[in-house]
Amino acid sequence: MDYLENLNSSQKEAVLHTEGPLLVFAGAGSGKTRVLTYRVAHLIQQGVDPYHIIAITFTNKAATEMRERVANANADRGNEVWVSTFHAACTRILRREINALDYDSNFTIYDSQDADRLIKECIKELNLDDKQYPPRQILSAISTQKNELISVAEYERKTAGHYRESKIADVYALYQQKLKSRNALDFDDIIFQTVALLTHHDNVRQKYQARFRYIMVDEYQDTNHAQYKLVSLLVGEGRNICVVGDDDQSIYGWRGANIENILRFEKDYPNTKIIKLEENYRSTQTILAAANAVIAKNETRAPKTLFTQNDKGPQVRIYPAASDREEAEFVARSITQQTKVTPRYSDFAVLYRTNAQSRAVEDQLVMAGIPYRLYGGVRFYERMEIKDILAYLRAIYNPLDDLALARIINVPRRGIGNATISKLQEYAARNNFPLSKALANSNKVPDLKNNKLKDFANFMANCAKFAETNTVSKLIDKILKETGYYESLKDGTPDGETRRENIDELKAKAYQYERENSDTSLGSFLEEVALVADIDNYNESSDAVSLMTLHSAKGLEFNTVFIVGLEENVFPSSQAMFNDSPAALEEERRLCYVGFTRAKQQLYISHAKRRLRYDGFTSNPPSRFLKEVPKKYSEICTINGNTNIMLPGMSSPFGTALSMHRPYQRKSIPIFPTGEHPEYRAGDRVHHPVHGVGTATIIEKKGADFEITIVFDKSTRPRKFLSTLSQIELYDEEKHSFSF
Repeated sequence: MDYLENLNSSQKEAVLHTEGPLLVFAGAGSGKTRVLTYRVAHLIQQGVDPYHIIAITFTNKAATEMRERVANANADRGNEVWVSTFHAACTRILRREINALDYDSNFTIYDSQDADRLIKECIKELNLDDKQYPPRQILSAISTQKNELISVAEYERKTAGHYRESKIADVYALYQQKLKSRNALDFDDIIFQTVALLTHHDNVRQKYQARFRYIMVDEYQDTNHAQYKLVSLLVGEGRNICVVGDDDQSIYGWRGANIENILRFEKDYPNTKIIKLEENYRSTQTILAAANAVIAKNETRAPKTLFTQNDKGPQVRIYPAASDREEAEFVARSITQQTKVTPRYSDFAVLYRTNAQSRAVEDQLVMAGIPYRLYGGVRFYERMEIKDILAYLRAIYNPLDDLALARIINVPRRGIGNATISKLQEYAARNNFPLSKALANSNKVPDLKNNKLKDFANFMANCAKFAETNTVSKLIDKILKETGYYESLKDGTPDGETRRENIDELKAKAYQYERENSDTSLGSFLEEVALVADIDNYNESSDAVSLMTLHSAKGLEFNTVFIVGLEENVFPSSQAMFNDSPAALEEERRLCYVGFTRAKQQLYISHAKRRLRYDGFTSNPPSRFLKEVPKKYSEICTINGNTNIMLPGMSSPFGTALSMHRPYQRKSIPIFPTGEHPEYRAGDRVHHPVHGVGTATIIEKKGADFEITIVFDKSTRPRKFLSTLSQIELYDEEKHSFSF
């Protein structure tokens, strides 16, 4: 019981209350993961079989952290506890029970790109205009129905007599039919179908109620209706359910999360014990005071006030910029100056309301030579080459997955053209075959003579047999070697080399998975990569500034946080303002509260008088959230030489005399001047908007253009560009600026 000594009185009360419903309001940085972990440890020490415990959270990162802590706290049996995300838990149940829904257990999970392609198929097949019925809007509408547990039949009844909505219902019906025929689920189906399974099959529901006698749910404020229903179906007669969450951090209403789920919990489960964790172990007193003052403006919340025994800390620093570029310059200058004292870039994060706001910040970080990592761009598993290899794996694992097979049947090119593929698909449709069966019987397809089809069918069959006794990493090697995919990327371009590096990263992922998991099957690996989220790849040991949206930052913490773009119509968003919805505005304020409480030591918030957006420059007044920060907790930063504050480590005020950019160290690179460009020549220092500053080593005439080889300061590998397409500019080493 020594672990109880590490808990405050409220945390200890939550750990020791094991029987009956329990609601824990856990404020930001209040140690909720520790409470959940110790509660599991306490249950096991009290004689509860780990087999009967399940803990559910939202992200793989949180699940992994909790799983490791549970295992460490219960060295002998901790690994027997189910600790996973909602989707991973449901997938695990479906792998065992989905036959009851007339699916095979080797179903495929479609990501957003796969689902988008399938929706486009449906729209085309139904002769609908994709401009009037945009695929992503239709997919979003279907997702909403699934999250509300509205079936195809129910949606058809609901939309009868409404022309547009009834057409969406037609797409929904065909989309589900096609998913079923391919033995596939989309992301929303994972929970939707699990709820259907538990609702309509009493024996399955009773089986899992008997197993999960102690249920814990993290981040309960973020549950949507389907997740809420799932939890209620798993709760058995003992009603030993513990939910942990913070209504002040409910920020996912736009994707169906319902804050009422946590606020009405005690009505759903009478005699609920309610405990509040209000002591914060993360932030300074000043940061918490500012955050408390902002969130107090919300009316829909359970009353609570965070406090801390940490130091008071510096004031919240507000920077009023003339433009978004100047705002980004301020961020870059601040980080450059502070890393002279504490040289860890990973201590810093820049947060913003939308991904589009990252561009100005990225530009300035590149110019200042500051390493950064961007979260929320193209996900690794959505890159073309990764999707291709995963499509091979999926088609091998699930022969009914027509989408995967169609993607790679001629990738890389093997002489199977579009006309051949169309004939094969038509034959499959006429005979109600999956595409894989049509491929295996291609010699029976009328007017189709293509020996390459037979060769490819034999290759896929051979891979399926190979997969039965070999690891995923070896299977990937086999695919890459025998298809020539890897060789096809050796085209001498930087893009080709980057794509090969991405494939190497996928192989490394497979090796890692095989080392760290007992179940190393192909199906298990595909399930792992299908459920991963971009933020799950957040690496605390990577020494780079983190750039991400406020939504992505939830659950993370940084010594110093910059929140940019606090302007009306930016944050709070224009959508919340336009709808004039009190609920939407309160969610925006909760998002602000989340941003504030990511900071441990320093918090900077900024706004710009003028901001460049896709439709030109816009001008908005400062955000109301700025005005809600009491003046006694904040101070204004300026960069006109008359600032009233100094950043840590500065010997003079933060004024115009401060050098904006860190000097670059010229590398010793051999120069081979084989030509000249009208604007620069080999040996010149140049800048690229993505790769930063480097040295031009070779310039060669290529037709009407020039090919420039550059070795960048942040890489030893030369890259080649065509000058008219690459936005390369001369770099002035003395002034640390560009020649325009």
